[in-house]
Amino acid sequence: MRTIAIHRSLHRKTLVMGGDRELVMLSAVIALTVGVGGKTMPSIAAAIVYWIVSLLIFRRMAKEDPQMLQVWLRHRKQQDFYPARSTPWSR
Repeated sequence: MRTIAIHRSLHRKTLVMGGDRELVMLSAVIALTVGVGGKTMPSIAAAIVYWIVSLLIFRRMAKEDPQMLQVWLRHRKQQDFYPARSTPWSR
């Protein structure tokens, strides 16, 4: 029987700095906005602390499940109650 190697890079989730790409970039933009928008040392410090804490959380999420964000978003789309119907086209 012939075996074919499936490389990790073909099915692996894209991570940035160990966390989900979208979440890490969004938190960096928020931290940059807070830090630059405040123009004070406390706002810059708060932005740095926010970004470091969020990065640690996102890395932990990605370590548990790299697709946790997509699973959570799909979970939020589901309804609480689905009424019984005989077919999808019935009224």
